[in-house]
Amino acid sequence: MDSLERLIRPKSVAIIGASADAGKLTGRPLAFLEKYGYGHEVFPVNPRHQSIGRYPCFPDIRSLPHAPDVAIVLVGSSRVPDTVKELGAIGTGAAIVLAGGFGESGAEGMALQQRLKSAAGNMRLLGPNTIGLVNVTDGIALSASAALQINELVPGSIALVSQSGGILGSLLSRADAQGVGFSKLVATGNESDIDVSDLINYLVDDPATKVIALYLEGLRKPVQFRQATLRAAGAGKPIVAFKVGRSESGIQSASSHTGALAGSDVVYDALFRQLGIIRALYFSDLLDIPLALSSGRRLKGRRVAVVTSTGGAASLVADAAGLAGFETPAPDPMTAGRLKALNIPDAVLDRNPIDVTLAGVKSEYFRDVLDSVLESPSYDAVAVILGSSSITEPETVGAPLRDCFARTDKPVVVFASPHAPHAVRHLNLAGIPTFAAPEACAAAFSAMWRIHRKTSPQTGDPAMPVAVGAEIRCMLRPGPLNEYESKALFAKFGVPVPREICAATPEEAAAAAVRFQGNVVIKALSRDVLHKSDVGGVAVNIPPSDVAATCTRMAETFSLATNRKVEGFLVQELVTGAIELILGLKHDSQLGPSILLGMGGIAAELYKDTAVRLAPLSRKDAEEMIGELKSAPLLSGFRGRPVADVEALIDAMLAFSSMVSSIGTNLLEAEINPLFVLPRGDGVKAADGVAVVAPDKAGIGG
Repeated sequence: MDSLERLIRPKSVAIIGASADAGKLTGRPLAFLEKYGYGHEVFPVNPRHQSIGRYPCFPDIRSLPHAPDVAIVLVGSSRVPDTVKELGAIGTGAAIVLAGGFGESGAEGMALQQRLKSAAGNMRLLGPNTIGLVNVTDGIALSASAALQINELVPGSIALVSQSGGILGSLLSRADAQGVGFSKLVATGNESDIDVSDLINYLVDDPATKVIALYLEGLRKPVQFRQATLRAAGAGKPIVAFKVGRSESGIQSASSHTGALAGSDVVYDALFRQLGIIRALYFSDLLDIPLALSSGRRLKGRRVAVVTSTGGAASLVADAAGLAGFETPAPDPMTAGRLKALNIPDAVLDRNPIDVTLAGVKSEYFRDVLDSVLESPSYDAVAVILGSSSITEPETVGAPLRDCFARTDKPVVVFASPHAPHAVRHLNLAGIPTFAAPEACAAAFSAMWRIHRKTSPQTGDPAMPVAVGAEIRCMLRPGPLNEYESKALFAKFGVPVPREICAATPEEAAAAAVRFQGNVVIKALSRDVLHKSDVGGVAVNIPPSDVAATCTRMAETFSLATNRKVEGFLVQELVTGAIELILGLKHDSQLGPSILLGMGGIAAELYKDTAVRLAPLSRKDAEEMIGELKSAPLLSGFRGRPVADVEALIDAMLAFSSMVSSIGTNLLEAEINPLFVLPRGDGVKAADGVAVVAPDKAGIGG
């Protein structure tokens, strides 16, 4: 049997440090196994008891009748490594370690966690610092979470993997209240062994799971995570992720919780986009969006009908849908005629929201309205509002909803306007996604629309690394490169640069300028000062006759501002009529190198109009990045501008990405700002460049 299968569907469970007091944390696992009907072998281990309930109690691990599939370890952190070593020695399949005080607590705890990992040998570990797991499908609770004190476990098709045990319990209790069912729930804790990626891989093959929900604080194995999520996409199992750490405070809190580095939120956002993962922006989305997707419905268009008996709540849903980019058109003439023929007193049926009013809240009326709307070619989805009658007469709307839902494949979601938890739970248990907030309807539709449009996250063949030869190695002098050196490096990988000449003196610069047959750009060369325009190191549109004097003044100004001498001058062709972008490299402590594209020039930091993807880029990645920029219309001929050479821009992005991947971590910084994008057919040119090389170039291109 596979090791994860033994963990999640064990035929025998040992509880090390079990207590007879079900009110204590150490007593809960046995109590929960009993409560939810675990029907296989259970071995409590505690030398102070002869038996616990109906189970014989064993004095130590060596006394067990045979190696269990899984052991729940409830001893203190100092005793955990030795306990785990004993379990591994007898052939235990996996151990669940609840104790904290390991990697999340600092250097000493990390050393203890390394001891624990070594002690486990080939045995799999869940945790430490975990609350355990719940296999709802098979009624197996291997957890000490107090949230399991609910009346029953509702089976469903959503699997939850959480790096926080407390969040797992929180979502379980909320889901129970809302009638949302799970297949599996696993808290991974510090992930000394089993991590999120392992569990995604398991759930891809789990027939009971349709949707995977993730609560993430950080990723310890980003490469494996990418591979696992691509498997899930290939299997048609959507992933919804809530990643904490969107603020600096959240990053610090997440890092201290399980010892995982949270990483940059913008890079995580890029990772999720590339992998086709739906990001839950709000904590409530981590239940609401998987609930909607678990219905199996896909939204094939953006036209939504809102059916209601209460106008105010309908406006909330319509507004949320509109903000999310959905349309709420009025019924087409045929549908309007069909609705009017129903003769519902005082109903407003020729517009959207479609308001049946209180007079029309009768089961037969509601059923006929829903059927008319669901069969209408005007609408791709329907949002139904439960009014106050849902509290006193839930079946008035509930019965027609269930009937109509069963007869259509269109997405249907429900918003309960009054506080009606019993109605929400009732409809969710019936398989109709029902929410307590209007924004959840819009989030659900957005997820369904995204899943329909992008069934696979594959973004084409990425720009792969190339072997770095001796010529390029010679260019990679450790430390900052000056602008000329930086752009020469970029050009070696296929990024176009302007015509330019290096000059050592003002007189050489003047002689070089004559060769350009027009005005030029003059720049001070320096490896120490990378942003030259801030210190008088750039002069634009200079006639050749003024070049020498300009260089002399520039050298003086530069020296006064920086207390450094210029290394020389760069004489560059004057490029006009271009759109200025920025193309750069970002390194993330967790996820590695990523590529940034944005509005460039001297105001790049002011506008902050950027898009990010992890390297290496594919052509589709590059296209999506360009499309995400608010300034993207400038490239498409905005207000009479020439259409820009977008294909050349994409080629330059891929060349830059190939450079980043080829040189690897030895390239500490790289940036082109501005990257001139010329009219279509004229290409792009890297007008300025920065590159910083690591001190040790060993391994470049490997």
